[in-house]
Amino acid sequence: MRQLNTILLIDDDDTTNYLNQRLLSRAVTDATIRVVKNGEEALQYLRSAASQTPDFPRPDLILVDIKMSVMDGFEFLEEYEKLENNLKDNIVLLMLTSSASFYDLEKLKQFPSVLKHYAKPLADADVREIVQKYFS
Repeated sequence: MRQLNTILLIDDDDTTNYLNQRLLSRAVTDATIRVVKNGEEALQYLRSAASQTPDFPRPDLILVDIKMSVMDGFEFLEEYEKLENNLKDNIVLLMLTSSASFYDLEKLKQFPSVLKHYAKPLADADVREIVQKYFS
């Protein structure tokens, strides 16, 4: 069974982060939830997590928004795909989006690391599905 110890939320919307954090912390009570505001901060976090320090636990699940300032979700994905495999191994990567545009959903298909996309904010059913599908 795969453990869900650390969740990394990548989103610049404080309200969405608050809602997602509350929902995730209720559903996965023993998980650590880290929040960063853009793809650049997420890449820095992942590189720090590679050193396996307690301040930067390696995420088991990454939820990334598409539309963000500084470095958006697609720019993050382009850089994420270039990371060494040991930085990405066994990480479940899912997209969050308020955009249901055909263009965005088609573009997601270019990134094999993305397993699925969800509308934001997450719903109880989404979290149950994620936990059951990827962590049980």
